[in-house]
Amino acid sequence: MTSLIAITLEEIIENEAQILNKLFKNGLLTLHLRKPLSSEQDVYFLLSQIASKYHDRIVLHDHFSLVNYFDLKGVHLNSRNTIRPNKVLLSVSRSCHSLDCLETSDDFNYVFLSPIFDSISKSGYSRAFTHEELIEATNLNIITEKVIALGGIDSDTIPIAVSYGFGGVAVLGGLWKNFKENRDENALLERFNKLKSICNQ
Repeated sequence: MTSLIAITLEEIIENEAQILNKLFKNGLLTLHLRKPLSSEQDVYFLLSQIASKYHDRIVLHDHFSLVNYFDLKGVHLNSRNTIRPNKVLLSVSRSCHSLDCLETSDDFNYVFLSPIFDSISKSGYSRAFTHEELIEATNLNIITEKVIALGGIDSDTIPIAVSYGFGGVAVLGGLWKNFKENRDENALLERFNKLKSICNQ
């Protein structure tokens, strides 16, 4: 079974809490709440609208002080936020864009490595590693169960990521696609359920 992590769109969208509650209800186990352009107050309000029973599935990318107000899963360190909160028992993850970075990530619960495939959500953001480099990294035990593949993840590329030895995948464009434009919740949930089904194989 492959871990499936969903990453939010970077701006808060209308009825987002209701949509996220539906994803959780459909079996989403980990959500990375990434809102780099939103204020702490706006993210607080969004969290307050998500059912509290799902809070322990949420990882923050911004406004880490909110872990003091909600019982969240953890935080994700990045170039904007590099300091771990003092709160114990939080999951702590980080982003890596090189194989060298993975070798200095022992004290993290898991790490993202990206981009593994050509990005769906960012045009011109191409894969950073060759097939041969990924195979070698797997053989050298650099890519392990705690490394999550990010970048170009969809129903077609998940099996390839699994074959490289990644313990999970993080999906953004492959989940949300054109949701901002068409607001088709049924299509969103269908995409999620298909992604989840592939990861559960």
